[in-house]
Amino acid sequence: MKKQFLPLMLLASAMCACSGNQQAEPTEPMITKTEIQVENGQFTPEIMHRLGKVGDVQVSPDHSKILYGVTYTSIEQNKGNRELYLMNVDGSNNVKITNTPKSESNARWLNDSQIIYMRSGKLYTATIEGSTLKNEKEVTGAEGMESFELSPAGDKIMFIKSVKAAQKPTDIYPDLAKSSGRTYTDLMYRHWDHFVEEVPHTYVASFNGSQVSGITDILAGDTANPETEDKKFELPTLPFGGLEQLAWSPDGKYIAYSCRKLAGRDYAFSTNTDIYLYNVETGATQNLTAGMMGYDTTPLFSPDGKQLAFISMERDGYEADKQRLFVIDMEKAMANLDAKDFRGYMKELTTDYKYNVESITWAPKGDKIYFNSCVNALTALFSVDVNKKVGLPIEDNEGTGYLPASYGDGIRRITSSEALYDFDGVSIIPNEIGEVASLITTNKCMMRPAEIVKVDPATGDFQELTFENKETLDKLDTPLMEQRWMTTVDGKKMHTWILYPPHFDKTKKYPAILMCLGGPQGTISQGFSTRWNYRLMAQQGYIVILPNRRGTTAFGQPWCEQISKDYMGLNMQDYLLAVDNMKKEPYVGKVAATGASYGGFSVYYLAGIHQNRFSALIAHAGIFNQEHMYMMTEEMWFPTFDNGGAPWDGTPQTNRHYGNSAHKLIKNWNTPILVTHGEMDYRVPVDQGMAAFNAARMMGVEAKLLLFPEENHWILKPQNSVHWNREFFAWLDKYCKE
Repeated sequence: MKKQFLPLMLLASAMCACSGNQQAEPTEPMITKTEIQVENGQFTPEIMHRLGKVGDVQVSPDHSKILYGVTYTSIEQNKGNRELYLMNVDGSNNVKITNTPKSESNARWLNDSQIIYMRSGKLYTATIEGSTLKNEKEVTGAEGMESFELSPAGDKIMFIKSVKAAQKPTDIYPDLAKSSGRTYTDLMYRHWDHFVEEVPHTYVASFNGSQVSGITDILAGDTANPETEDKKFELPTLPFGGLEQLAWSPDGKYIAYSCRKLAGRDYAFSTNTDIYLYNVETGATQNLTAGMMGYDTTPLFSPDGKQLAFISMERDGYEADKQRLFVIDMEKAMANLDAKDFRGYMKELTTDYKYNVESITWAPKGDKIYFNSCVNALTALFSVDVNKKVGLPIEDNEGTGYLPASYGDGIRRITSSEALYDFDGVSIIPNEIGEVASLITTNKCMMRPAEIVKVDPATGDFQELTFENKETLDKLDTPLMEQRWMTTVDGKKMHTWILYPPHFDKTKKYPAILMCLGGPQGTISQGFSTRWNYRLMAQQGYIVILPNRRGTTAFGQPWCEQISKDYMGLNMQDYLLAVDNMKKEPYVGKVAATGASYGGFSVYYLAGIHQNRFSALIAHAGIFNQEHMYMMTEEMWFPTFDNGGAPWDGTPQTNRHYGNSAHKLIKNWNTPILVTHGEMDYRVPVDQGMAAFNAARMMGVEAKLLLFPEENHWILKPQNSVHWNREFFAWLDKYCKE
């Protein structure tokens, strides 16, 4: 592979001071949008990271303008910077309104002409005059905020701030100021990529436009759980929860929130988050979903406050259960707040829907809820009628005859299955009578990052409003993409994306990459990632094979759940089948298998059973020894469910699962393998990767180990990511390119 690296930018020279021999501190160049150099149409890791990342779309209260952010990355400075942009809702008059060396984030509208946003941990307000930002002022009393959301009237604010959750040595022994020891007596002392010394809490306060005052910890006011302050529960739930887990009522008198009020061992073995109703004035708190044992998340009040929607999984301890959409009749609930069980005031809107509900938004009249959902490897926009039930015809899944998409009563698909994009959550533009005129969202695909689009809710047609990366992408050669449905060993149909290199010629032979999906649940859809970028792989001259094997979530719940307790079974046959099918093509040469997390486990397992199908292997953050992994990961509910229990349970299920751990096949390994891992990965601890590498070398297998001390389960820092990609392609080129 021809490697093309961007030259380092020179730091600005230090200027001599006006007096004496002192020199000013050198300053780094501003990180902002710059022209990206492209050579010979080639997409590189450096170009990938320098593409602008569009997000956090906010429509103005009068629905005339869109405020959004774009993050730009400097590989040289090893960090990014976020700027704010403004445009009309039709995409015209698009202008950048900030230009600072520090990122602006969490930008929200105060009114039609004022915004509020964060920078360097501080809160600011400013006025928009034409296309410029004026009169920036710092809000007092907001120190230490991590993110915020204003009440509908703008007179209150809720925000996230970390609180101490563990003792330091000096709390016990004041004379040991230099001790770094940590002491624990329960599970969940580390989570994802950090030792739990702090946890997020959410606070509510008054806001007058310039000052935050009267701050109250929402959890400290939980009269139903008075021990909360001592337990240090999380609000929002870690590691990835944010303010989408909390919602203001339209009158600002209540906050609904999702929380897992468990700690230690109980927390580690449970996914039981509940939806709570918090009275802002009194602090009284009521559990609205008591008795619903899985994840209850994403509460959202209807515009009139009479209903509350939320997403729920049924089973405790299972993160890949179907995400169902529920609505609570809040008029009845509020009239009976002493009730212990509110399920009698609820209804499920997705009983007959086969797929997961995500990112809900109420229509202005409260008669519909818009959501997105991944169906057959595409995340599309849908609506559901809250009040009526209208039967819809059963679709044939675009002629595949597999898993027919009976969307169920009152559910309508908006964006077409022919639109090969993943769509995100929506904001609504109403017409003069309050009906939905258009939907504002972002979409992305394997070929480009997210851009803002306007969707016609009647037809599903969409108009692209931003073109952040078009100039660069137009200079690149474009890979080809197709979908295939492959017949599995048990006669089912498996969806597979295939990417071909630019200028693909069927008369030539190309190396191929089998991508093994992580999760194990999830779906390979039309996302664009800087961690595993399929376009980048194709543009280095590889055919990329992307099977949605058993365990993926966009093909109905039975397909998703089959993988649990069967890691070594049908999904491995799905991978081998995909490779065998593609190897029948005369243009497919040597094949490599790659993957991360469960995909890394898949690579380790395939290493022992592939029978010379692969010429090279790459595993990132993979599970190698299932028994050891069970005792070293942090969220115990996951391996307990998926593995069937603990290694010592001795049931037929656990005996089969742990008896077929990837490390037990090491005698069969004979293929060069690159092992990579982040040392701050506490989900799949780094010793899993080290053990795999050590075992490979003990067996005389050619292997390489690449560790990143400051990375977690993902490789995120720009230079580390570029380093990882260079090693990735160098390894593949060495063993797969003829």
